Amino acid sequence: MTVDIDQRGAVRIVTINRPERRNALDPETFAGVGRAFAEAETDDAVRVMVITGAGDRAFCSGMDLKAFAAGAAMLHQGGPGIDVFTERRYPKPVIAAVNGAAVGGGFGMMLACDLIVAADHAVFGLPEVKRGLVGAGASAKAALRLPPAIALELALTGETIDAARALHLGIVNRVVAGRDVLATTVALAETIAANGPIAVAASKEVVYLVAGLDTIDMPRIRAMTAHVSKTADAAEGARAFAEKRPPRFTGR
Repeated sequence: MTVDIDQRGAVRIVTINRPERRNALDPETFAGVGRAFAEAETDDAVRVMVITGAGDRAFCSGMDLKAFAAGAAMLHQGGPGIDVFTERRYPKPVIAAVNGAAVGGGFGMMLACDLIVAADHAVFGLPEVKRGLVGAGASAKAALRLPPAIALELALTGETIDAARALHLGIVNRVVAGRDVLATTVALAETIAANGPIAVAASKEVVYLVAGLDTIDMPRIRAMTAHVSKTADAAEGARAFAEKRPPRFTGR
């Protein structure tokens, strides 16, 4: 299994368990995270969700480019998956315990969470352009959560920022030592879980409505992503990644 589930009282922890692949999302993992969130949504024993990654190198490095290079279908076309909570307002609070790098789709998944606790060695970014791809969904989330200039910097350069800058920009709620990330996150989740669940859900909805945090045209974004993923540059970027060489883009 590439997704582990652990229940601690009213808190359910979902762990992406592919540390050897920097917790990248292949179709199986994409679907496994989706199932975990779908099942928890109707389980009254769960009041708060926590999502994290195994190991200390990466929270999630986004789409598995090796799987993509080998011909795996684009993840968002494979049925219900992480979009269960990333493309809609999930009714229960979700906290990301960011144990390492959160890049690409992993960055977008992190930004879809309500609260974020990050390790002091974590980095964040949208490296898709370096591979001829577009991180449209993650870029959209970044545009909602960040000043436009910073969202554009990340989306256009493909470079990363560190945890200290992320905290300064208000991307994350807390930065702690790597060994303390999960414990700090669970403690925060337990504080929320102790409150009235109806009031918590209503409070979350009020903030999202007023802040406009879920006004994304996902059909248009999916179409844009699908178009770019079919280009020769996208195929070349994925091959170059798998072959550990610089890509040779042609603009086609």
